[in-house]
Amino acid sequence: MFPTAESAIFELETLINILVALVLGFAIGLERRINSKEVGIRTHAIVCVGSALMMVISKYGFADSKSFDASRVAASIVSGIGFLSVGIIMVRQKEVRGLTTAAGIWATAGVGMAAGAALYIVAAGATIILILAQCLFHSRYKIFNMKQMYRLNIAFRQTGDEENIIKEIFHVKHFYSFNVREDGNDSVCEASISTDVMYSSEKLIEIREKNPFIISIERIDAQ
Repeated sequence: MFPTAESAIFELETLINILVALVLGFAIGLERRINSKEVGIRTHAIVCVGSALMMVISKYGFADSKSFDASRVAASIVSGIGFLSVGIIMVRQKEVRGLTTAAGIWATAGVGMAAGAALYIVAAGATIILILAQCLFHSRYKIFNMKQMYRLNIAFRQTGDEENIIKEIFHVKHFYSFNVREDGNDSVCEASISTDVMYSSEKLIEIREKNPFIISIERIDAQ
């Protein structure tokens, strides 16, 4: 059944909700891209537009059904975005990564839902708040900047006092973890330390060359 002229005009007007969601999702994604995050403009824009589209459908697409509850579709959007956000979160070497990005995607879906419901002031205001919050927490003000911590995984041969030498080299008092394995006639220690010093690759290579008992050093940057 083809739409009437009146319904066609109404649907075209409803597209404004989708376009508003696109602009707001683009703005949130642009801030993420500027800060070099994995999930940027396209993902945020698509999530925002998709949420707005589903909100429009839930609000107007089933108006003829008396038993339909539009709030159920809105709740399903939140659940669906939750599954998408889980896919962004990664755990590597006991470090959780992507949690803030996943939360941002979830919040972007909320912005899209507000735009789809024609709550333009709420949607625009939430977008501004999200962007300002991200910019503020990424600022250089000391109150928002905790020390960046790094994990170093070090493998070395233990024949004497190498354990304490490692602590002196990296200025730490204890190891985060410590394992010993046998490699032929040698004991190989695998230790992890946590430090706020950002050792460059050149510096780590220099440390290895000066200390032949060190087998390898792996640096893991915390998020």
